[in-house]
Amino acid sequence: VQKRQIAVEELKSRYETVLHENKKITENKCLEEDKVRDKMEAELKELQHVCDLLKAAEENQQRLMSWERILAQKCKTLRELEVQVDSHSVTSMGNLFLEEEICNIQKKYEGLQRQLGEMEFQKEGLACQLKKEDECLQCSKLQLEEKIAEYNALTRQLECALEEGRKMVAEEWEKMSYKEKAFQRKLQLLEAEVRKRQEEKNQLLCLFHHNEKHHEVHLKELENSLQESENKNQSIQNYVQFLKAAYVTMFG
Repeated sequence: VQKRQIAVEELKSRYETVLHENKKITENKCLEEDKVRDKMEAELKELQHVCDLLKAAEENQQRLMSWERILAQKCKTLRELEVQVDSHSVTSMGNLFLEEEICNIQKKYEGLQRQLGEMEFQKEGLACQLKKEDECLQCSKLQLEEKIAEYNALTRQLECALEEGRKMVAEEWEKMSYKEKAFQRKLQLLEAEVRKRQEEKNQLLCLFHHNEKHHEVHLKELENSLQESENKNQSIQNYVQFLKAAYVTMFG
């Protein structure tokens, strides 16, 4: 029974160790998942920022395209005005004003072209950054899937170990229960045998005490008989002495 109890304690210790390892692995898994989730959230936020920048760049590009259309319309209007000026021979003051207006519009157009080039450059940089972030995200996703597969495999192993431990504990408990029942039956038989022997002992003690009392009574009777015999013997001796004395007295 002690060996079985030690084996059960060892199984309990192994079971608790497996539970502790399972809990530790689960906590590490949760921490790793939280880290990966935080990293993915940060990357998603950065990607969202990049998307916002791309969207802003597209809006700026659309505004630039609208400005280009407006400039083209103005250039067309100016060309029409030039044609009209050439046809109607306007004054030199009007020509100067138109040339100045055309120069200003040309400067604005060149400034918008530079802004458009810068926006295109930023757009290309953001597209490259978005591509890199997408590649990093895919790599992180693959790593996460590998970690999840590894954790799932470890979880299955732990579940198998726990199930095996439960079966072993159940078998040991069943064996101990069977042996305990056999031990209880044997113990009951031994207790019955002890009670039987105790009853026999009590009977023998009663018989011994009875015989002892009988022996004491018999001994007392013998002592009394001996005392009576001694008394009779003494009386006889006294009578013999009396007869000797009387004989001596009578016959000299």
